[in-house]
Amino acid sequence: MRDMQRQVPLERLCGLFDKSRQAFYQRQGAIYEQAVSDHLILSQVSKIRQRQPRLGGRKLLVKLAEAGIELGRDALFDLLRSNGLLVRRRRNGVRTTQSSHWLRKYPNLIRHFTPMRPNRLWVSDITYLETTEGYVTPVTTWKRIMQWRP
Repeated sequence: MRDMQRQVPLERLCGLFDKSRQAFYQRQGAIYEQAVSDHLILSQVSKIRQRQPRLGGRKLLVKLAEAGIELGRDALFDLLRSNGLLVRRRRNGVRTTQSSHWLRKYPNLIRHFTPMRPNRLWVSDITYLETTEGYVTPVTTWKRIMQWRP
């Protein structure tokens, strides 16, 4: 709008948008204050993240409140998202199926099969159990139990 201001008076441009000159300058001031506020918040977030890199948004909100910066949760999340500072969640659990191996992969024989009576289709599942040593299959667990002697 400032580029056009040299050719057309500001009062006429503001009239096109049904705004006063005062509203234009107030908006310019609000934009500047918001940019300064965002810069202050982002600098505080970077200081906090240097000490605690994986600190999430809600805990950041508490830390910022302790530093005297009052901000709503959604506004903080929007600011972090727009600057690429949201912490991505880590995957939970263990990925137990890995199909990109060199061993033979058996076809799915029951994909188009519809059982017409009981005992026509049996399926099984390998359940992974979490132990203090990591994840194990029931067969591995059974072997450990058989080898264990009190």
